[in-house]
Amino acid sequence: MNTENLFKTARSCGCEILMNEPLCGHTTFKIGGNCTAMIEVNSRESLRLLLDAARADRVRTFVLGKGSNVLFDDEGFEGVVLHISGEMSEIRLLGETTVYAQAGCSLMKLCRFALENSLTGLEFAYGIPGTVGGAVFMNAGAYGGEIKDVIKYCSVVNVRGEIEKLTVEQLGLSYRHSSIQENGAIVCDAVFELRKGDRAEIESKMNELMGKRKDKQPIEFPSAGSTFKRPTGFFAGKLIDDCGLRGFKVGGAQVSEKHCGFVINVDNATSADVKLLIRQVQKNVQEKTGQFLECEVRIIPFKEEED
Repeated sequence: MNTENLFKTARSCGCEILMNEPLCGHTTFKIGGNCTAMIEVNSRESLRLLLDAARADRVRTFVLGKGSNVLFDDEGFEGVVLHISGEMSEIRLLGETTVYAQAGCSLMKLCRFALENSLTGLEFAYGIPGTVGGAVFMNAGAYGGEIKDVIKYCSVVNVRGEIEKLTVEQLGLSYRHSSIQENGAIVCDAVFELRKGDRAEIESKMNELMGKRKDKQPIEFPSAGSTFKRPTGFFAGKLIDDCGLRGFKVGGAQVSEKHCGFVINVDNATSADVKLLIRQVQKNVQEKTGQFLECEVRIIPFKEEED
């Protein structure tokens, strides 16, 4: 893997390069070996140039935000991770109710900004441990709200290396899905259309939903959030519980006793532990209920998978 041109581009853009960076420190699961290198992306133009350089030299890359829906391999990642985080987290008002946020901005920061400006519509996202980029990619949602309800448009670097604006229609947002998952584009920033509201009411709703998270979700343990997508007409956690899998363990990974829809890292779990646990839960639930639980977590292999 020839990374010389990619690293040269990174240095010319003022992006920090971290060699053999442990991925366990960059994911909410706290699991994963080292990547070949990690580049801290600092602007959308840097992102465009880095992706161009990687594509030209066929360097394998993975774009990472806060790592809240990702499981890396125990061996790590053979390639370069483009980390979109703090250096791409600008947020500002474009109008009275319109908010611009870069892809590395955390959802918590976005929600607090909305609160400070008495803007309602994002309360559902308070407590989701991801970034704006990841939220658009996954159409993140909770408690009856989704990103598709509030996003106006976003900017991406498309597979041709161009910065392109995508409307809500072009994003094709549905349950835990966007067109970006198929077209290979990378989110740079997004614009949200909110509504004026009462600050005290907004804060009360945010605190109420955070309280529900703390009561019902195992946020005290490392995890990737909800592990399985919700089958139509069913709840994944209830199906798992009904199959007697509450607290089921493989190595250091466990089906949460607090919420069966979460696989948690209770004792230095490995990626292998988590993947085996997921497979066993899927097999058990399908055999007993006929429902297949699709994994919501992105599982990233160490090496490029061969065709």
